[in-house]
Amino acid sequence: QVQLVESGGGLVQPGGSLRLSCAASGRFFSTFVMGWYRQAPGNQRELVTSITTDGTTNYAESVKGRFTISRDNAKKTVYLQMNNLKPEDTAVYYCNAHNRLFPGGSWGQGTQVTVSS
Repeated sequence: QVQLVESGGGLVQPGGSLRLSCAASGRFFSTFVMGWYRQAPGNQRELVTSITTDGTTNYAESVKGRFTISRDNAKKTVYLQMNNLKPEDTAVYYCNAHNRLFPGGSWGQGTQVTVSS
C-alpha cells in the first residue's frame, strides 16, 4: 500500500485558484493510478479527475477546462490545479491511489476547499 497526505486546501473567492498536493510515501508510486475525489455536504464522494501511469488524464464534465491533474513521479506527488473556482466546487477533496494489486485504493485524509464570497 501507499500512504497519502493532501494539502493546499483553503478558502477562496469565486473565480479564484488553488493548487492541491498529494504526497505519497512508500515505494512503487509510479505503478499507481492517481485520482482526486471530492465530497460535498449531503453528497456522495465523486471522482473529479485521474491520471494513469503513462499520463493519460480523465476529468469530470463539471471541471473540464478549469482543473488540471499532474504527477511528479520523482517527488511521488500528484497535483490538482483548480482555476475559475465556483461555489459548487466546495467540498472535501481526497487523494486516491490504486493499481491492479490494490484495486480498492489508498486514501488520504482529505483537505477542505471552500469557495465563497
